Amino acid sequence: MPRVLHTAQALVDMVVEVPQIPVRGGNVNASSQRLYAGGAVNILVAAARSGAQAVHGGAHGTGPNGDLVRQTLRAEGVALSDAPIPDSDTGLCLVLVEPSAERTFVTTYGAERRISVASLQRLEPQPGDLVCVSGYSLFAPTQEPLLTWLESLPQGVRVVLDPGAPFPDFPERLRKRMLRLTSVWTSNADEARSVTGIDDLLGTFLPLQRMLPRGARIVVRDGSDGCYVFERGRPIHVPGFPQVPVDTNGAGDTHTGVLLAEVAQGLSWLEAARRANAAAAIKVTRHGPASAPLRSEVDDFLARHTDVGRQ
Repeated sequence: MPRVLHTAQALVDMVVEVPQIPVRGGNVNASSQRLYAGGAVNILVAAARSGAQAVHGGAHGTGPNGDLVRQTLRAEGVALSDAPIPDSDTGLCLVLVEPSAERTFVTTYGAERRISVASLQRLEPQPGDLVCVSGYSLFAPTQEPLLTWLESLPQGVRVVLDPGAPFPDFPERLRKRMLRLTSVWTSNADEARSVTGIDDLLGTFLPLQRMLPRGARIVVRDGSDGCYVFERGRPIHVPGFPQVPVDTNGAGDTHTGVLLAEVAQGLSWLEAARRANAAAAIKVTRHGPASAPLRSEVDDFLARHTDVGRQ
């Protein structure tokens, strides 16, 4: 079975529930605070819970944050390809969650940024494997070792880019270098609009296709409306399953992890997207970033929602 491999940063999320974001210089009282393993962990956990072989290839630190990351991955059967960084702990991401389930982030850097070509090579990707890349890894110091390693991958390894919010602001030369290596584009609607400069979501697909290598897959999430998969020269809508959300942190990661896990297990991209939509719908009803459902939970959910069209 092809594996789901992730190169990006595994962090610890300090999730703080607040009534609203305070004004500059102001104060607000939180109703709860909890630590979770997050970042790349979210996609890997979602993939593993959907039955894929998942491996983390990013760096992880020595200390309580790194311990939490390793403990979470180990509990889900996710392997790590590299040993801990001995003299630095994993970084922390402060996540402020409002009652609307909107999130605001403040991220620190730590051991997770200390990758090298040699450390990434320990992933040993094989043809068919799905190698996940985050646009947030295209900042220094992870940018150059990551791109150099990606450019050395054997033919048949599929590179999956989740561009993230910063991707449109990177220099054009950097964007083109990354896009030349991309086999699968998966983003939310705002990211697709930003990188193409087109407001009409359906109008973003042909420009995205022109940016990517021939035959690249494009999947764009559109919140509770589901997602679009670019197939046979056109975007095909895969309906979503609207829910009342309590926490949207990690919903996109859950979607990506389940999507890739199902493709790795032989499903079509359209059917995999349907299952990913269902998984994301379940996830937003749960607190915490790495709270993706099990494959059996997705099965049960879809059995109760047969009225939502199957492609």
